[in-house]
Amino acid sequence: MPRNTSIKSVLIIGSGPIVIGQACEFDYSGSQAALSLKEEGITVSIINSNPATIMTDKVIADHVYLLPLTCESIEKILQEQQIDAVLPTMGGQTALNLCIEASNLGLWEKYNIQVIGVDVAAIEKTENREEFRQLMIDIGVGVAPSKIANSFLEGKEAAQEIGFPLVIRPSYTLAGTGGGFVHRKEDFDAALNRGLHASPTHEVLVEQAVLGWKEFELELLRDTNDNVIIICTIENFDPMGIHTGDSITVAPGMTLSDKCYQDMRNQAIRMMRSIGNFAGGCNVQFSVNPENEDIIAIEINPRVSRSSALASKATGYPIAKIAAKLAIGYNLDELQNQITKTTSAYFEPTLDYVIVKIPRFNFDKFKGANKELGLQMKAVGEVMAIGRTFIEALQKACQSLETNRSGLGADGRQLRNLEEIMDSLEHPSGDRIFHIKDAFELGVPLESIRKVTRIDKWFLLQIQELVHLETELRRYQLNNIPRDFFLTLKQKGYSDAQISWLLGNVSEDDVYARRKELGINRVYKMVDTCAAEFSAQTPYYYSTFEEENESIVSDKKKIIVLGSGPNRIGQGIEFDYSCVHGLIAAKESGFEAIMINCNPETVSTDFNMADKLYFEPVFWEHVREIIEMEKPEGVIVQLGGQTALKMAERLEALGIRIIGTSFENMDLAEDRGRFSDLLKELEIPYPKYGVATSAEEALKVANEVGYPVLVRPSYVLGGQGMSIVINDEDLEKAVVNLLKNLPGNQILIDHFLDRAEEAESDSICDGEDVHIIGMMEHIEPAGIHSGDSSAVLPPFSLSDAVQQKMEEYSIKLAKALSVKGLLNIQFAVKGENVYVIEANPRASRTVPFIAKAYDVPYINIATKVMLGVNTLKDFKIERKLKGYAIKEPVFSFSKFPEVDKTLGPEMKSTGEAIRFIKDLQDPFFRELYSQKSMFLNAQ
Repeated sequence: MPRNTSIKSVLIIGSGPIVIGQACEFDYSGSQAALSLKEEGITVSIINSNPATIMTDKVIADHVYLLPLTCESIEKILQEQQIDAVLPTMGGQTALNLCIEASNLGLWEKYNIQVIGVDVAAIEKTENREEFRQLMIDIGVGVAPSKIANSFLEGKEAAQEIGFPLVIRPSYTLAGTGGGFVHRKEDFDAALNRGLHASPTHEVLVEQAVLGWKEFELELLRDTNDNVIIICTIENFDPMGIHTGDSITVAPGMTLSDKCYQDMRNQAIRMMRSIGNFAGGCNVQFSVNPENEDIIAIEINPRVSRSSALASKATGYPIAKIAAKLAIGYNLDELQNQITKTTSAYFEPTLDYVIVKIPRFNFDKFKGANKELGLQMKAVGEVMAIGRTFIEALQKACQSLETNRSGLGADGRQLRNLEEIMDSLEHPSGDRIFHIKDAFELGVPLESIRKVTRIDKWFLLQIQELVHLETELRRYQLNNIPRDFFLTLKQKGYSDAQISWLLGNVSEDDVYARRKELGINRVYKMVDTCAAEFSAQTPYYYSTFEEENESIVSDKKKIIVLGSGPNRIGQGIEFDYSCVHGLIAAKESGFEAIMINCNPETVSTDFNMADKLYFEPVFWEHVREIIEMEKPEGVIVQLGGQTALKMAERLEALGIRIIGTSFENMDLAEDRGRFSDLLKELEIPYPKYGVATSAEEALKVANEVGYPVLVRPSYVLGGQGMSIVINDEDLEKAVVNLLKNLPGNQILIDHFLDRAEEAESDSICDGEDVHIIGMMEHIEPAGIHSGDSSAVLPPFSLSDAVQQKMEEYSIKLAKALSVKGLLNIQFAVKGENVYVIEANPRASRTVPFIAKAYDVPYINIATKVMLGVNTLKDFKIERKLKGYAIKEPVFSFSKFPEVDKTLGPEMKSTGEAIRFIKDLQDPFFRELYSQKSMFLNAQ
């Protein structure tokens, strides 16, 4: 059936600010869906309150509404635009819940709007635990014994009837919020209360816990002809009991028998067809008994999910793009396979490689948090790696995590206390995968590890083999490792840094040089979705160690953009936004734009965003070999946050050109001692400071600059490790702790300006001229990390004299640092005195916010300036903001109710929203301003 020609305008509902459980995977899905609809000549409007996303950029949609996700906002759009249909399946649970609320209020009916991509009744069936359970029974799909409860008494009765262990699943919640396992009768009352309060309908499912069973996910697509295809099968490395967002996952399934797989396929298709007459994407989760392969259904999500982004990147099949076209009436056989360009979209991808996803945690930001993983998701991001084997992909994923690991162990960070290791295996946290390897190294039998973790024996055997390989390697020296054995190590995912550590007396560069002598080089394979059965056209690659290289190097001028790796607190989606605009600007400037990144949730790793995508760890060895092969004009490190910046010194050492501000000047801004000397030379005020490398030095510095002092390490992002201390005892503890976690790092000690206001500026410099992008005034005082503070654009209470000083200092610093590109400066303001706290010559989290507020493509402009194809004089910049824009930080403390929620110098927010006000009399602003007054006047 051809597309529904009555649909000429579609509203896509976004997912709002990034929170744990609903992150930038929906930015990717929403962006892809919007572009897919625009290809069909459909006018696309988007509502989303998140300014840091590509989804809310004009390159994606015709009309962008940066408004709160409420029915009032929806109605405002429906009154302004002639909307024909709404697509609520690209914005996670937030969008679905808003769609239901609008439906209940009669908005869709009032404005004659079609809901496409899902049936509202289907949402109700899948989110209402009792309806879902009954539906599964009706269609012959197995479910765990369970009972619904709407009151405390009903829950107690259900528990008595089913017996322990139990799982509590609240209705209509996201990422397992409010859910959990109950092993003992004594813990049930508190868990039941928690679940009932978490559910907006005060409803929970009390269900028998199938702990230790395997968990699988299937991603499906269905068209209006009721054709259904399975895009990807994903197996959880961790057994049931850990939220799939917190579990290591593998595609395709490694331990699934064909009989069980076929049964699971049939049940998934039956489930999708049973929940309503709609066309689009769907995610189904199953649990499988490892003893007899009995299958039970866990849940079904009739929307694009977190796993949809992973499945899209794993297979190269653009799920959101095709789902959007199915939603407007197309059938699968009428659409083109985006990879081969010659076959239809009515096919199921075949993988001749293995995908491993590892979640990224930020427990360091939540001191005292319970790190044990369970039904409530706690991960803040994830990485994905591609290899020819499971173990190669697993090691590459470990290298991608940005946790200073060189792979799965063999890097000097192993745990050696057997009691701690076994406790970690029994009570899983984010490090359990590493502790499994540590257990094998200490000689713990495989069966003992399997019994305590319930992880499938096949996976454990793969990890155990690494220990045998490492024992073998220690028999050699670098110059006599047999070539075949060296090749085996590389095929098993070992980094040169790991081999260096295992040998003990050679450097990473020595290992690199030796394997090059032996002719052991990475080759790059294309992600083609069909195991090379058909010729693929998509420039999407991963590395391995074989003979044939499928990445053909062109003779065009190239620019490599280094991505930001996994999302984490302090480095989030705003850097992916920056990278995407960097790619767009490089292409517009006539360069072949090449992306290196390992984050499956992001738009930058969409296979058609760059001219060439390397889905690889942003890890030195991988980046180096890509650069050596592609020979780019230069590398952009300024857009990918600290992940990319930390490569700058090694790039410089190899003579590789850094596009934009030089390494020397970026390093000058990071080195607090040298930077303060520069401020002194420029006659720019700054707090008294000192630098220390030991607790003794720190005590001396602190007493010289005067308490209170701000203590922080150099070269970190998001305020990592920062604290404010008021005496020698607290200072000593803080410094010892920092040196333990960040050995060899300089410790910066600044006099803390108590009761000061904080402000910041962002600017672009082309080497000569400086353009101030925007200046913001914070609501919270100095001492609270800028990422955790509400900020107002433009400043609302700073005097003209203060703002003039901020502008003057910004221009002085941009020129003194020879900035080419972006510069963020943070100020402390006390009375009419303005002090510079720090300067960051790179993209910051505030640039996307300012770009959206003023409606100016600042990253695009900055990239063209960095590339040297334009100067600032070439751009006519017109700002459109009338009134004020407010950046509101958003937190995920509900995931960690036990932690201290007090804000300080270390960032804790997971996302942000934008709000526009016309004037300072706005009630929302007046409430914020009263908080500022309270802060500043506090005694």
